[in-house]
Amino acid sequence: MLAGQPDMVMVGEACDGNEAVRRHAELQPDVTLMDVQMPDADGIQAIRAIRAASPQARIAILTTYRGDVRALHAIEAGAQGYLLKSALRKELIEAIRTLAAGRRYFPAEIAAELANHIGKDTLTPREVQVLRLLAGGYANKQAASELGVSEDTIKGHVSSLMDKLGATNRTHAVALGIERGIIAV
Repeated sequence: MLAGQPDMVMVGEACDGNEAVRRHAELQPDVTLMDVQMPDADGIQAIRAIRAASPQARIAILTTYRGDVRALHAIEAGAQGYLLKSALRKELIEAIRTLAAGRRYFPAEIAAELANHIGKDTLTPREVQVLRLLAGGYANKQAASELGVSEDTIKGHVSSLMDKLGATNRTHAVALGIERGIIAV
């Protein structure tokens, strides 16, 4: 796809996050497209490592995931763009040019999702732990034992995280947690 662009050349590719970090140091590309899901180090870990070594690096996440938490983590790691793999060719080319020009690129749908969640309560680290246990099929009593707290404390965390996620039940909370990138299974 890039071969037809007179102002673009693909200089390299990597199969996993660690290789991406090495290849970036070796090739110093103007723009890097990074997948979120990769073996070894994931895309967000790779972005952190690349930006630590090359603060000027221009990186966009290219992913199938729309989850706002993943987008937020990618931005916090240093990504200046976030593209869905379903993006049209024209949008991908536009994003690369925008990043190469030193600007950020976030499609309207991703920006809208991020904006929808700004200001909403985020889950506490403990609530994320509880959500992971729910995803693992733990009952309240099992989760309480695992975390060394009372069953009532777990019930309080479950109630709070369901409220924050807008979930109707525990299964819905897990599904929303996965969809938004809060937890992975």
